This record gives sequence, C-alpha cells and structure tokens, in this order.
Amino acid sequence: MATATVLAALIFWTLLLVAFLIGYRSMAVAKGQKAANEFSADGSDVDAFGQRLTRAHANCVESFPIIGGTLILALATDLTSITEPLVYVLLAARVVQTLIHLASTSVLSVQIRFAAFLVQLALCGYWLVQLAGEFI
Repeated sequence: MATATVLAALIFWTLLLVAFLIGYRSMAVAKGQKAANEFSADGSDVDAFGQRLTRAHANCVESFPIIGGTLILALATDLTSITEPLVYVLLAARVVQTLIHLASTSVLSVQIRFAAFLVQLALCGYWLVQLAGEFI
C-alpha cells in the first residue's frame, strides 16, 4: 500500500507545483506584467523565483517516467515488497529536492538538491535490478 500511496503523492506533488505555476503566471498577467502568450517554457523570462518554480515543476515531470514507472512496475507485477521498505525515503528525497530548488540556488543548496536527486535515482536503480531479478 505504501508504494501506491507514494505514487499518488508524487502525482499530487507535481499537480500542486503546476497549480502554483499557473497562479504565479496568472498573477503576472493580471498585473499587466506579461501577456498570457509571452511566457517562455523554461521560465527564463521571469524573476528568479519564477524560474526556480518552473524548473522545480519540470524536474518532477522529467523524473516521473523513471520514478513513477518504477513504482507502477512494482504495483503491476505485485512486487511492492521490493519498494515498500524505502518508498517513503524516495518521497522525502523528492520533496526535499523540490523545496530546496524553490528556496535557493546557492552552491550548497544545489549540492544538497543533487544529493536528493541521486537518492531517488539510486533507489529506482536498486529496485529495478531487484525487479529484473524476479523476471529472469
């Protein structure tokens, strides 16, 4: 059940970030700072926080095929016993990565953010090796 809960939480987290991004951009349009069709997809045309928010959301979307795919594979094959013990660590690492991304781009922050990302990749790699072992 934890694997399904974390998968739902990851989807919700990404949805929450896109909602904040929509709100952020809508405010800029409402204030007359930008036209609705003037936003750059990478966020390079807004202030520093807007850029970080855009990239934090994009990071969640970009990593979902790996993270979400791994969790879906475990669920679909009824092998959640592989992911269950550490799945909340994965969720915590995802949330930490995003919050640090939103807060700062200092060297230390980027290093911590990268470490949180590596935790997610390492867990997925570990789980995928274990899952593959069940198929062979």
